[in-house]
Amino acid sequence: MKIALFPGSFDPITIAHVDILERSVSLFDKVFVGIGLNSNKKSLLDAQTRLEIIKAVFGNNEKIEVITYEGLTVKFCKEINAKYMIRGIRTVSDFEYEKAIAQMNHALVPDIESIFILSKPGYSSISSTIVRDILRYGGEVEKFVPPAAIPFLKSCQF
Repeated sequence: MKIALFPGSFDPITIAHVDILERSVSLFDKVFVGIGLNSNKKSLLDAQTRLEIIKAVFGNNEKIEVITYEGLTVKFCKEINAKYMIRGIRTVSDFEYEKAIAQMNHALVPDIESIFILSKPGYSSISSTIVRDILRYGGEVEKFVPPAAIPFLKSCQF
């Protein structure tokens, strides 16, 4: 069985994340969307809200499971028997950053492969960081997040 992990903070999930996942799911038997919890980072949305949003977006897809984790991503891959890690690439700087992480991960756990999927050109400027800033300052994010996320985001106080 081919199992992959698509890790990230998903704070919040964007249409760019959705696109990467939808394009990669046909390559694997099972894809875990892993919400990485990092106590050193100040998240806009709590982990439970992020989990609920992603489940609302992908709830009907039996090949996708949403889960939270802490610690090293490659260690979590081993825990869920994932041999592949999916990473989205928007820009050259994303590639350089992700390449360095992939090489370190490979040094730590050689049997886990990083799979890079290029974003569609129209999504290259969309990031969770920018969406968080728009939310904090009361802007409209409907163009940047999946429709299923909107009710969750409207109910949050920023």
